[in-house]
Amino acid sequence: MALVEISIVPIGTPTPSVSQYITQAVKILEGEKDIKYDLTAMGTIIEGDLERGLTLARKMHEAVFNAGIMRVVTTIKIDDRRDKLLSISSKMESLTRGLRH
Repeated sequence: MALVEISIVPIGTPTPSVSQYITQAVKILEGEKDIKYDLTAMGTIIEGDLERGLTLARKMHEAVFNAGIMRVVTTIKIDDRRDKLLSISSKMESLTRGLRH
């Protein structure tokens, strides 16, 4: 299982606000079944199969173009662990435990 963090930046928007374009990308995830994701102020984290995460990242990237933007910069970070189960919640629990000590 992998975690795929996606950050999408539309370039050349008419105003500094980009939320209307990012909303189009997030709607891609809302339309998917059996996908776990977490929205953050700076990106979206998808939990699951790596291939599916990358496919969804591409669809999200394209959704911003489909919203009328001519340039989109998408950054993808992958955390893929093979020795034990990896999830958004397990990473947060580990961090929280570390902060208590």
